[in-house]
Amino acid sequence: MSQPDHAKLDPRGRKVKILATTGPASREPEMLRKLFRAGVDAFRVNMSHGEHAIHAQTMKAIRDLEKEFHRPIAIFCDLQGPKLRVGKFKDGKAVIRHSGHFTLDRNPEPGDETRVELPHPELFGLLEKGQRLLINDGKIRLRVIEADDEKILCSAEVGGVISDRKGVNIPDAEVPIPALTDKDRKDLAFAMENGADWIGLSFVQRPEDLAEARKLMGGRGALCAKIEKPMAVRRLDEIIEMADGVMVARGDLGVELEPQEVPPLQKLIVNKTRLMGKPVIVATQMLESMIESPAPTRAEVSDVANAVYDGADAVMLSAETAAGDWPEEAVTIMDKIAAQVEQDEAYIERVRLLDTPPDSTTADALSHACMTIADTVPISAITVFTGSGSTARRVARERPSVPMLVLTPSMKTARRLALLWGAHAVATKDIGSFEEMIAKGKRMTLRHRFGKAGSKLIALAGVPFGTPGSTNLLHVVTLAGDELEKHRG
Repeated sequence: MSQPDHAKLDPRGRKVKILATTGPASREPEMLRKLFRAGVDAFRVNMSHGEHAIHAQTMKAIRDLEKEFHRPIAIFCDLQGPKLRVGKFKDGKAVIRHSGHFTLDRNPEPGDETRVELPHPELFGLLEKGQRLLINDGKIRLRVIEADDEKILCSAEVGGVISDRKGVNIPDAEVPIPALTDKDRKDLAFAMENGADWIGLSFVQRPEDLAEARKLMGGRGALCAKIEKPMAVRRLDEIIEMADGVMVARGDLGVELEPQEVPPLQKLIVNKTRLMGKPVIVATQMLESMIESPAPTRAEVSDVANAVYDGADAVMLSAETAAGDWPEEAVTIMDKIAAQVEQDEAYIERVRLLDTPPDSTTADALSHACMTIADTVPISAITVFTGSGSTARRVARERPSVPMLVLTPSMKTARRLALLWGAHAVATKDIGSFEEMIAKGKRMTLRHRFGKAGSKLIALAGVPFGTPGSTNLLHVVTLAGDELEKHRG
């Protein structure tokens, strides 16, 4: 799927990627097309909402876009995960008094202002005195006075109106519930059948939570661990190790933690994931006011800019594009913010504040050398030849100052890299020799407008070709500028 000369879309010109959520406001082919042209690199399909038939149409429309623009696009299917909820009330709702007592029990009868059913038997006997229960996204805050196998007596630190089936968060305990529900397993099977490139796993608390999803995926697609529970932070290194990428899911983190705890945690998760050379996405409420307004607040602009300065691989739009009134404008503004930050002279210095010492492998040493050479010599692009994408991830980890053109024989790899910092991936025929590699690298650089006559390139690959993990060759070449004409001739 190499790009013809009359390509309709220039390279993005920015290194951070934009992930946009599809939904009622954006799933029509024409709107998807507008969002892609405005700057979207990957689309998120939220499995919490909508029918499989609608999601299948959306995914097909994205694949049609891919063919039209000759540009790999990642499809990120986000699983709902388990939801803890209270039962029902006699009148559909009740009022919990501030500082009053309220009991959660196993009695299925409708609740009132003093009690309600908690239809999750696994939570009884788990909670201890002093632990918190947050209801309806933290609007109601209860603290456990005493708990046993039948009931949990609480004091209402923050009372208010509670209604049927409202969500419950338990931030102070590891909840003995697997990350995958029956619905998630069906959604995961659907996503795999329809060629999803990434799966977002919700409710991750421990590394073992990733194992079942990984097994069900059967080697297809990449697995992203959504960090939305404080319990996950305790075992963050192990979770990142098990995942292919990580999402900082700030909405749920913000419910279970104090608001001021989220920003430093965001930086910690971004840094730890970057150190391991895996993509990290910052998500939730980035341009929240643009659900209803055509312009963001100054604080939202700063929030997106900070995520870019932190070196995140991707920034995500949720309801802004899924259900908002201004989906195209939200993408356009996010694109402009990212481009402006990356033009800042201090940007590369800022993203390199994180020291990423190379591992003691040839591939890591050469990836590090790419960055050093690009800082020393006027290089227009780093051309990376890779089958699995691991070489591209190594180079991206160093945050080089020049674009990375990734050439791969695997369309799956090219799509997956749509969420990797600085990677412009192209699926192209495999190469068989060193000479062919250099010639193809030059042609592709010209075709995709990453260089012109006299431009210097770095080519990074492994010999023998087609052997995974064999990156052992770095070559600096100069473009004559006539390579495309000669090839045609």
